[in-house]
Amino acid sequence: MITSQIKPRRWRRSRLFWTRQRTVAVFSYRYDAHLVADLITNIDPVVDGWIAYDDRGATGVFSSEPQRRRILLDAAHEAAADWILAIDPDERLERGTAERIGQLTGDYRRMAWGFRLRELYSPTEYRVDGLWAEKFQYRLFRAYDPAKYRPEDLHGLWYPPDLGFKARNSGLNLYHLKMMEPKRRIARRNLYHHLDPKGLLQDVGYDYLADEAGAVFEQIPPGRDYHPPHVDDGGLWMAVPADATIGGPDHIP
Repeated sequence: MITSQIKPRRWRRSRLFWTRQRTVAVFSYRYDAHLVADLITNIDPVVDGWIAYDDRGATGVFSSEPQRRRILLDAAHEAAADWILAIDPDERLERGTAERIGQLTGDYRRMAWGFRLRELYSPTEYRVDGLWAEKFQYRLFRAYDPAKYRPEDLHGLWYPPDLGFKARNSGLNLYHLKMMEPKRRIARRNLYHHLDPKGLLQDVGYDYLADEAGAVFEQIPPGRDYHPPHVDDGGLWMAVPADATIGGPDHIP
């Protein structure tokens, strides 16, 4: 089921002029439905509306992500979105995004803006050793004909790589809440092993998600925090596959 809230277009200051480009956020939810209210609070200063897909009626461990994305892209097209922000309920944009959104969306070319993905291990610190400092997600992109979407199973882009999108670094952070809870790190690793048992869709594999050896953390810099503050409930926020590893230190209670 689709729900949405679309606001009137707002004037925003771009680099050179004022613009009324409509930016619409899209997301789906299932096990993380309880996080949606805070997500909407977080993105409200940034976007001109949102479209959500309620996936709680799905069966199986993990419903088709390409199908959910196509439904959301179709809905954004019907809402006359000029730009699309793809985000998950367990993610938060840094505060400064609201001040920058007019500059980011003032271009009429096919652009895709990337955010540094910060894996939070507490509400105020994220991991920065090794590949943890290199994670990057292109989530703000110019709207396009959804019929041209190229579905991929996991880890794929929201836009076709052959449509001439220019990928750019926004200089902004996207904070991921899921990794705060130790049992979610294990559950996330197990879920991806279930979905991609041969590791064909990600060269680095998934064991690193639950490996804390050599972990290094940094505090969120002053002025780059997110709102509202997060208070973790300790839940799993995801399915536990029947073939998940149990026992020993990786047991999920």
